[in-house]
Amino acid sequence: MKRIPSLILLVALSAVSSMPATAQIFTGPNSARQADKAGIKEQKALNKAARKQQKAANKYQKAQRKTTQKAQRHG
Repeated sequence: MKRIPSLILLVALSAVSSMPATAQIFTGPNSARQADKAGIKEQKALNKAARKQQKAANKYQKAQRKTTQKAQRHG
C-alpha cells in the first residue's frame, strides 16, 4: 500500500518535469534581470506544486495508516 502514493508522486513529478518551460525572451537594458526574475518565479511555482503534491501524498499515507490500524483493532 505504500507504493501507491509514491507511484502517484512519481507520475505527478515526472509530468511536471516533462512539461516544457516557457521560454521568455526579454530585450532591453534589464533583460537579464527580467529573465532571472522569471526563472525564480517559475522555480517557486514548481516548488510550490511539489510541496502541495508531497502534502497530498503524506495525507493519503496517514489515512491509509489509520484505516489499517482500525482494521487491525477491530479485525
